[in-house]
Amino acid sequence: MTQVRDTASRGAVYSAAARHMHWVTAAAVLAMIPAGLVMTYRGNTLNIWDGLTNAMYSSHKLLGFLVLWLVAGRLAYRLLKGAPPDEPTLLWWQKAGSHLVHWLLYGLLLVVPLLGWIGVSLYPSLKLFGLFSLPAIATPNQDLAGQVLEIHGTLAIVMGLLACAHIGAALYHHLIRKDGVLRRMLPGLK
Repeated sequence: MTQVRDTASRGAVYSAAARHMHWVTAAAVLAMIPAGLVMTYRGNTLNIWDGLTNAMYSSHKLLGFLVLWLVAGRLAYRLLKGAPPDEPTLLWWQKAGSHLVHWLLYGLLLVVPLLGWIGVSLYPSLKLFGLFSLPAIATPNQDLAGQVLEIHGTLAIVMGLLACAHIGAALYHHLIRKDGVLRRMLPGLK
């Protein structure tokens, strides 16, 4: 009976909606972390405040704002619809580690953009591309803005490192263990 259940579980994949939200989120994070490092280097270290730097900041703020709502929707979807059962070949500690990393990533994917939004509200620097502004969610306080944005940056690096661990584990399972862990989240599956 266990073997039948394991065989049925092995075929379980994430829904198309969950896979799409995952890959859009991954692409945004992979773009935002290096862009955030470059924009702060240009603006804060080199003190270059030209059109390119301003466009990078505007793009980063807009994408972060969109990621916040995408991840909130993604988390609501996950809580309502659930996820397929764990890959049956995983050991208990691999399952525990996987769940821990996933929930830490979900938390950071909410907290990091929220801290960014709070930081630009405190600064205040809510204008995007000189065309429109994000809504303010805090009263201006530049000293506090610096502290909040520093935490935002530090947690973004932590999130990037966790994402690298997540990617490394997925590749390990796909290339070394040759199990179905990565396949469950690949786009284009029926």
